[in-house]
Amino acid sequence: MEMKRRWRTWTKKSRQRGGQETSRWPKLRLRTGPRLSLKLRPKREPCLPIFRVIKHNCARSYEWTIAALETGVKGRADVVCLQEPPRERWGIVISHSAYEMRKRERVWTAIQRGSGLTVDERTDLSRGATEDVIATDVSRRGERIMRIVNIDDQKNTHLGERPARKLNWQRVIRQRGTVLAGDFNAHSKRRDPRCQVQQNAGFWEDVIDENRLEIGNDGRPTHHWTRKDQEGESVIDLTLANRRIVKWTILADDHATGSDHELIEWEVGVDRQEEANHERVVGWNFAAMTEKDMDAAGKLWVELAKERAELDAECTVDEVEQEVIWCQEAMRSVLDATAKKIRICTRSR
Repeated sequence: MEMKRRWRTWTKKSRQRGGQETSRWPKLRLRTGPRLSLKLRPKREPCLPIFRVIKHNCARSYEWTIAALETGVKGRADVVCLQEPPRERWGIVISHSAYEMRKRERVWTAIQRGSGLTVDERTDLSRGATEDVIATDVSRRGERIMRIVNIDDQKNTHLGERPARKLNWQRVIRQRGTVLAGDFNAHSKRRDPRCQVQQNAGFWEDVIDENRLEIGNDGRPTHHWTRKDQEGESVIDLTLANRRIVKWTILADDHATGSDHELIEWEVGVDRQEEANHERVVGWNFAAMTEKDMDAAGKLWVELAKERAELDAECTVDEVEQEVIWCQEAMRSVLDATAKKIRICTRSR
């Protein structure tokens, strides 16, 4: 009440003085000057995580293979894709302490140890060209899966054909998450300004167009060849992706090996998973399946298996392994379609 009475008295006296309000507090004077123009910075888009990959054709050399792997260590590459690796003979096994190796005759894929990557080698996608193609699904926690396909497209002298071209590439290429990298042995005017005659390029150009792949190469030669008294350059080591390649470069001379192919580094962005996608399927609820569900599962299995050739006593170990992989994939497809999935997420207890 006392404060209200003082306020009324002060207001009344101020009006009597002609509206000039006085108080014991000093008046605040605003400093005037040129008007400041505030420039708003554009909103930055969140930085996407990346995969860094080293790619090199080692020309069957042990020294150049180790040099490529060491380059990957120095550059902190998540994956190293090698073509034409050395042949391991007489019990000699080539390894590297920084990388876990996945080996075929023509291609090796090295995954960095301790990188936190979840790795799934998709041998079902390279069936029929297992020595020429390695398809690997890699991901980190909270990120979507990225499929890296390591390719060496060479003609098989015994079969007279290129096994890599027999694959179903529309099935191999995962939507918005696949990179094809390797030695394609295809000369094309589309990506090589020095190319005068197209050679073996039609197949891969169709794959690029049908799947809307981006060519990461910048036009610089990746292969330097010498035949008799002639020398030349070409672009046959390609990086193709259905995601934006954020970096593609040929490493400088201090990283070079003795191979006639350039040492290439590229990076690709990876999408983050949504919170809802943190759920993980750990099995299926068989107890909740009805007789109708069981009948549907049986019919679907018969439909998937009717085109599969049955194994006999003369089958090879590779054929048995491939059959096991197919059975696992087919069973997963059947159960996904007919049984309720058991899921867990980060909030599960």
